[in-house]
Amino acid sequence: MAAKKIKLSELGEMFKGLDVEALEGVKIEGDIEIDLGGAGLSPQVAQALGHETTQIAAHLINIARILGYPADKVLGIGGAPGIPAQAGRPVLRELIPAKFQANRFEDWKSQIQEVTIGATSADGGTRKSTVTLGGERALPFYPDAPMPHRPHITMDVFDMPIGMAKAVKSHYEDIINSPAEWAKKVVRDFGADMVTIHLISTDPNIKNTSARDAAKTVEDVLQAVDVPIVIGGSGNPEKDPEVLEAAAKAAAGERCLLASASLNLDYARIAKAANEFNHVVLSWTQLEINAQKELNRKLMKQCNVKRENIVMDPTTAALGYGLDYAYTNMERIRLAGLTGDQELSFPMSSGTTNAWGAREAWMTSSPIKEDSDWGAREYRGPIWEIVTGLTLALAGNDLFMMMHPGAVAVLREITQTLFGSIESEAIDISGWTARGIKP
Repeated sequence: MAAKKIKLSELGEMFKGLDVEALEGVKIEGDIEIDLGGAGLSPQVAQALGHETTQIAAHLINIARILGYPADKVLGIGGAPGIPAQAGRPVLRELIPAKFQANRFEDWKSQIQEVTIGATSADGGTRKSTVTLGGERALPFYPDAPMPHRPHITMDVFDMPIGMAKAVKSHYEDIINSPAEWAKKVVRDFGADMVTIHLISTDPNIKNTSARDAAKTVEDVLQAVDVPIVIGGSGNPEKDPEVLEAAAKAAAGERCLLASASLNLDYARIAKAANEFNHVVLSWTQLEINAQKELNRKLMKQCNVKRENIVMDPTTAALGYGLDYAYTNMERIRLAGLTGDQELSFPMSSGTTNAWGAREAWMTSSPIKEDSDWGAREYRGPIWEIVTGLTLALAGNDLFMMMHPGAVAVLREITQTLFGSIESEAIDISGWTARGIKP
């Protein structure tokens, strides 16, 4: 059936004698011919069409401005950008001046303890630089209280070759048998703020390396680099106290971070060595806030460890393997410290390399046939480490133990930008997914 044609003048006739102020919910479709002379148009229809035409024109003018076309000059439009001048109406010339100001959250009354790792010659050590953690009066990157110190990264070094994902191992194959050269590389080539030497060969179930030989490895690393170091044991609760005692003596005066004191080993021996040889203790617990309070209390009251010599490690669970729980635990700890809990007001460290324990970080593909394609693991692994670190940075973490140089570079850039030491305009995000990736 042929479409019925109607002129707008005829449409206007339909409203004669009716009290119509506006047309709402009316949709005009088809080919419309508008007589610009306005002959025969009722005031109601003219008003409705005029309003819609004005709105369309305003949108088109704004699009022209966005595309760089000098619409204002060509059309002779005055007023503020995006607001066409209308006859008989005031023109917006300027906005009322306003200043952004963030007020401090009144419940945050305490400051997180500042802890310095490393000692220069002036302090009895040989480090060229030191790292200071903590000092916050608010959650990280909040505008109501500036962060006094940016987050720092320490890169992992091992005293023997270990099984690693190919994406990580490819960066260290040339120096994997030399902890000292490994340490040099992460500082020189990858910009590590600190080095963590893991003495895993001391485990009786691996090589059972003696505490004396482990101490010699620590000496070699200290001579190879001039940044602060973290000294980690093997995780064996029987052997670690002996190993960390010997390492603490070998590194006397350097203010190393001894990793770790925990409730399931003789933490008093490690605390004593830290006090005697001027080191910092890493207080490690397993995702349990009350256990963290207990251990910190024992270190301070039973072992006489000074507050400025304690850093917490509440344990890091990787993305997809409890990261939400790790985040919540760290955030609760930080909030408790800010609101006055003196047993939890210490800086925190994250074993961010735990991200590589997630199968999605290193497996070629999903073992589930029905699963979707996981994509290249060369990208997945570093992204897994980045996301894990960044998430915990937002929870209040101060120190990140990491492995992949690409992940280190990206996390450093993001956290330093949020901190304010890198201007956002200077950041080039092109190709970030391939940063530090070896084919």
